[in-house]
Amino acid sequence: MAETKKKEVSSKRKVTTKKTNEEVKEDGINQKSAITASQTDEQKTEVVEKKASKTTAKAGKRSAKALEEAEEKQAKEDRKAHAGEEKPEKEARKVERTAKSATAEGDGGPKKIYQPARSRLERRSKKFRKASERIDKDKEYTLKEALELATKTSTTKFDATVEMHVRLNVDPRQADQNVRDTVLLPAGTGKIIRIAVFAEADDAAAAKKAGADIATAEEITQLLDKQTLDFDVLIATPSQMAKLGKYARLLGPKGLMPNPKSGTVTTDITKAVTEAKAGRVEYRVDSTGIVHLGIGKVSFGPEKLLQNAQAVLASLRSVKPASIKGTYITSAFITTTMGPSIKLQI
Repeated sequence: MAETKKKEVSSKRKVTTKKTNEEVKEDGINQKSAITASQTDEQKTEVVEKKASKTTAKAGKRSAKALEEAEEKQAKEDRKAHAGEEKPEKEARKVERTAKSATAEGDGGPKKIYQPARSRLERRSKKFRKASERIDKDKEYTLKEALELATKTSTTKFDATVEMHVRLNVDPRQADQNVRDTVLLPAGTGKIIRIAVFAEADDAAAAKKAGADIATAEEITQLLDKQTLDFDVLIATPSQMAKLGKYARLLGPKGLMPNPKSGTVTTDITKAVTEAKAGRVEYRVDSTGIVHLGIGKVSFGPEKLLQNAQAVLASLRSVKPASIKGTYITSAFITTTMGPSIKLQI
């Protein structure tokens, strides 16, 4: 009996243990299913949110990207407004710093040294400053005195050119006030002038005898075709001017195009060549109403320079426009290359 009871108890225990094991397995399965269910719920919510965002963007509402851009824009505007508020504070700080520096200087602190800008004369070379000491800027010199001073105050090692600058009371925009002429300098210009003559065979031979450097039309056309200007003055006859028309763009800007007003278009080739060699110079008023002209070299001396200067002034007075009333020559100056200017008494 006792053995049968023990067997029943052991069988009952085995059954209970089996039940507990089965319950544990069921609990684990239930937990796993619960976890997977929660995960699926989260995934579902994410999908729903994405779909919702997409649907809101499609429906015309602002997307997440648009919201971020709007926030960035608003932040920029806030920063700008804040910077505008800080400007008065910065200015106030500057005023305080200047006031402190002023008080420090008053108390014997470090003082700032303000050096004024140097004048134009002070920026010149020592030779120029020494030469300008011999000239009184407030005085007007006669033509003879000015030329003597110009030869003495030349600061260059080479033979400098003596220049004359004359301001006229004219308006170059008016056709009748555009002063232009040629003048024959009695003492010459002091330069070696190369003359080219564009003429027929007979005139070319006469020009060659008169001293022209280039006197054949073929040679001149070859030079012009190569766009080389190996001459200083070009003289032509009226019959040959038509052939030079296609070279006007090359000769015009250089001032070498023959012109009846300048005496470079003429039938008397011999006279034109001799005058050009002797020192005939063309002048023309610029856009500001000033005539600039070289009247010789320093080595000429005051007497020869005086002859040339008088010839220039006489030529300027002879071409005075009829519409000009009152003062015609307002001022004139004599100077040398890289030298100080001398005001003339007109």
